[in-house]
Amino acid sequence: QVQVVESGGGLVQPGGSLRLSCAASGSIFMINRMGWYRQAPGKQRELVATVTSGHNINYADSVKGRFTIARNNALNTVYLQMNSLKPEDTAVYYCNSLGYDSSRKVYDIWGQGTQVTVSS
Repeated sequence: QVQVVESGGGLVQPGGSLRLSCAASGSIFMINRMGWYRQAPGKQRELVATVTSGHNINYADSVKGRFTIARNNALNTVYLQMNSLKPEDTAVYYCNSLGYDSSRKVYDIWGQGTQVTVSS
């Protein structure tokens, strides 16, 4: 069984920074992609940023130039450095991991989410 655990959310003032971390663990054979999504109240979950095992990175247009995703393959961990935060970045941020478990079956796992609130 594979699981992911997020950490690092909190309350920050506009213009501030936060760093989110997500670690995948369990019966993992290979991780193809890890990434971050977010869901604001009353809105659908949306992509923030993803990174593949080959370090191909994709960002939502709304966070380009402000957020940076990084992955440590050895630790099965992904980070999201969020700078110049805006009130509209307020949301629950979810980590996702896509890959193969030790039985060579595809898994697609979500974390329980971490709240990010940007407010003065």
